[in-house]
Amino acid sequence: MYTPAHFRIDDPDECLDIVERSGAGTLVVADPDGGFEATLLPWIIHRAPNGAVRLLGHVAKVNALVRIAEQAVPALAMFDLVDGYVSPTWYPSKAEHHQVVPTWNYVSVHVHGSVRVVDDVHWLRDQVGRLTERFEDDMPYPWAVSDAPDDFIAKMLKGIVGLEFHVDRVEGKAKLSQNRSDADRAGVIAGLNAVGDDELWAAMTMAEEERGWGG
Repeated sequence: MYTPAHFRIDDPDECLDIVERSGAGTLVVADPDGGFEATLLPWIIHRAPNGAVRLLGHVAKVNALVRIAEQAVPALAMFDLVDGYVSPTWYPSKAEHHQVVPTWNYVSVHVHGSVRVVDDVHWLRDQVGRLTERFEDDMPYPWAVSDAPDDFIAKMLKGIVGLEFHVDRVEGKAKLSQNRSDADRAGVIAGLNAVGDDELWAAMTMAEEERGWGG
């Protein structure tokens, strides 16, 4: 990932928090035939007391990824928290010198490590249960795996395999107009609010408050 110093997220824990908040990320592995296999998947993050980090997921048994990752292989998982277009018309500096261009702001984390297939029904049942709890938590009437008949769940589990991603390192980038003036950043925040890009607006507003980019 290309990360200029003013956009780089240096804290690994902050990167992992972004992974957790994102929920889903794209797993990329090299195909032995010379290509790449990429799959968007929801993940559960597991942080051990000793600092080791794993991502736990699952895919359909027919996914080409299963053949590639029968044994642990190098992998990359990409998590994009927010992103959106930034118009140069939002910069007050445009009126001063017109030396402005469009750009794209975003918060993204790349996770490097290795991934392997886990074909174990008990492991799978635990993983899908934890995944369900993670995303059903905010529902008014949360669904649980136990709500479905046992024989139905057993049948569904036969069609998937688990994925265990061992994290070696993470790199994060928050491109949120840090390279612009205070006035231009305020203009971007106002512009995002005006067009209804609530997620990117919230990310930039929080960044201003937490990191003091606004002085």
